[in-house]
Parts: sequence; structure tokens; C-alpha cells
Amino acid sequence: MRHVQDILVKVKSMLSAARRSLLRQNVSASLNRRVSLGRSRAGLRRWTRRDFTVLALESSADDTCAAVVTSEREILSNIVLNQSAKIEEYGGIAPYVAIHEHQRKMPIAVRRALDEAKLDMSQIDGVAFTRGPGMAGCLSVCANAAKTLASALKKPLVGAHHMQAHALTSILTCTTPSETPTFPFLTLLISGGHTLLLLAHSLGKFKILATTVDEAVGRAIDKVARELRIEWRGRAPGAALETFCRKGVEDVKEEDVPHVERLKVPFRNELRFSFSGMHSAVNKYVAEHGTVTAPSDSSTLEGEEKDRLSRSLSDPHRLAIARAFQTAAATQLEEKIVLALRWCADNRESILRTAEASASAHDSKQLSNKRVPVKHVVVSGGVASNMFFRERLRACLSENFPGEELSLLFPPPSLCTDNAAMIAWASMHRFLAEDTDDYSIESKPKWSIEELDVP
Repeated sequence: MRHVQDILVKVKSMLSAARRSLLRQNVSASLNRRVSLGRSRAGLRRWTRRDFTVLALESSADDTCAAVVTSEREILSNIVLNQSAKIEEYGGIAPYVAIHEHQRKMPIAVRRALDEAKLDMSQIDGVAFTRGPGMAGCLSVCANAAKTLASALKKPLVGAHHMQAHALTSILTCTTPSETPTFPFLTLLISGGHTLLLLAHSLGKFKILATTVDEAVGRAIDKVARELRIEWRGRAPGAALETFCRKGVEDVKEEDVPHVERLKVPFRNELRFSFSGMHSAVNKYVAEHGTVTAPSDSSTLEGEEKDRLSRSLSDPHRLAIARAFQTAAATQLEEKIVLALRWCADNRESILRTAEASASAHDSKQLSNKRVPVKHVVVSGGVASNMFFRERLRACLSENFPGEELSLLFPPPSLCTDNAAMIAWASMHRFLAEDTDDYSIESKPKWSIEELDVP
């Protein structure tokens, strides 16, 4: 008898899982079609009697975030509490300090998000959080906070993928159908922890075309900004570097800025990123042209790094090598996007077959008339807020694909950096499909975007 009961329990569990899977596929397919036509709001209304409202939490790295977003793509609040002062003080993210700051700030962020949205928890339909990837200790803060809120208040829970959220942000922020990325689209995700070129087939299906073999572009930028003693002034180091390169240094004339040989761009004609060599070139320049000053008294720096940072460049040299580095980084991003689009052209038949399964027939027909079977290139992540990179990428697409009608899309700068609004949106299709997570779900610090369907 017990054996029969066990079998019945297993069958019931399998049927329940199958139902959730089918509903998830139906919602995802519907949203894919609607989003492809630029009518995501209508697609979402089909599945809800009223707006579905999500409270989302994010703490995968150094920003403590909370946001309230509806299924109608309304961002009711988006709170970001950064740790820029601490990062500048410690010369980078110190895990113990970052975790402590998240623990201290998360309740504040949640309270502010609800207050700004003019809602209380009874009006929240679901709770989402960043499950991964990210720093393990930091991820645990938003995970534990979200699980505690959801379980105590009996709200459904979804753990979202951080990079998927970045990739889908442009769908959340688009204001017209022409600005809405249609599947399949190419997306470049550039941040302090990742440098990825992806082909987005649907809301939950991505193919990695290129990634970094060493360090992410954002991490390299952070190191160079620190190396060249560029003042952050409460901003991210990438933004500080861009401003420094654009505005220059007071009392330094352009004719006094020395010429610097172009930095080598690695892996040309290969779909692979690498930024450690560029960072090393800056180190070498500092060693060759810098003068020795008093050693840094930062307790977080040791050995070669401490010796290197005890050298100081004159302002003209600082400006010259900063611009050389930023230009080389932009060149590498340009080259890889061109290679990725050419890869798409070479593989257009297989891409179109996949598109037919997830997009509308109308869109598939449009794509079949194009050499490159994508219409949009989305660039997101913290580094995407760099205006110099944006200008270079726009010029690159116009020059290399003049007749392809490719649209280059960027989220607003405030939504390029880590935020919880994107986490809410990345979880929305799962909430609507009733494909939610158990309260015992754990964080995944290492989590490939190609493994979104793997528990």
C-alpha cells in the first residue's frame, strides 16, 4: 500500500511539474511574440486581470538595490545604495565590508522602495531576487531577505539571473515599438564582472558567442582608474575614467599631452575578449614614465601593486595613457561585435529556424530578407553607460553594416548599472506562468546564462 502511495505522490509531482513547464512555455512564447511586435503590454494583460506587482532585491556585488515594477512595465521605484566611498577607500570590493554594507542597507532600500512606490507589502504580488551569478556572500544577503519576506507573507518567489536581467532591460525601458528589441537579437553585456556577447533567442534562451579569457572590461577599467589616481568623486570608476579622458586636466593643454603608441588589441578575428594585456600595458607605462613618491599607506595593497602605486605620473602622461586605454578597449568591443554579426550571417539558416519556433511569422519573414538575421544590438551592463563607447559602437555599425538597418539600443545610463528594476522584469514572465521557486532555493554564484533551465 505504501508503495502505491509513493507512486501516486510521484505521479502527482510529475503532473504538477509538467503543468508548470507547459504554462511557462505558453507564457514565454506569448511574450516573445508580443515583445517582438512591440506590444508587450497587451501580451501581459492577457495573463493578468490586473497589474502584477513585483518587489525585487539585488546585491550581487557592491550595490544594495530594491525596486517595485509592474507587469505594465511601470517602474514605481528603483532604489540603489552604492558603496563607492568604501570601494575607493579599500582599492576595490572588500567582500567582508561589502556584505556588512548590504546587511546594513537592505532594510533601508526595501523601505524606501515601498515608500516611493506608495505601496505596502499587502499590495506586492511577488518577491524576486538576484540568484546569481555574483559574489557568494553578497548574493546571500538579497536571497535571505527575499526568502524571509516571501515566506513570512506567503508571496511567490523567483530567483533571477543577473545577466539575463541586464539583457532584457531594453524591453523594460523601450517607449516605442521601433525601440523594442525583437528576438533574436545580439546583446553585449559589459560590466565589472562580465564581458559577454550573446545571441538572445527568447526571454529565457541565450547562446554565448564570446566571453573574456581573463578579466572583464569593467574590472580592467576599475584597475586603470585606480592606477592613474583618477578621483571618483562618488561615481563609479568607469564613469570617472570617461570624464577624465573627455575633459582632460585643468592647466594641461592638448599640445602638451604626449603621443602614446596604440595599445595592442588581442585575439583579432577571434570571438574572444581579453583585457589583462591592456591593463598590463598601462602598468608598464606607469613604471617607465612615473616618478617614485611616498608608498601608499593602504593596508589592502601589497607587493608589486603597492610598489607600482607608489609611482606617480605627470598629468599629461596620465591623460595620454588613459585615452589610449579607453580607445583600445572601445576598439576591442567594436571588433567583437562585428565578428559576432558576421557569425550570425554565416549561421542565418539555423538562427531563422530557431526564430520560427519563438517569434511571430511576420518577424521571421522580415528576418529572412536580411543578410544578418538580427535587427537589434543591445548593449547593457555598467560599462554601457560610458558615452565614449556608445559613440564608437554607433559609428562602427553604420560603417560596417550600412544597408542592414541594425538598431543599436542602450538602456538609460541609470539602468545600465546594477539595479533591482531589471531583476523584477527578468522574473516577470515566470511569475505570470506561475513558475516560481521554493523558499529553500539557494544562490548560484557560478551560473552560466546558457543554463537558465537547469535547477
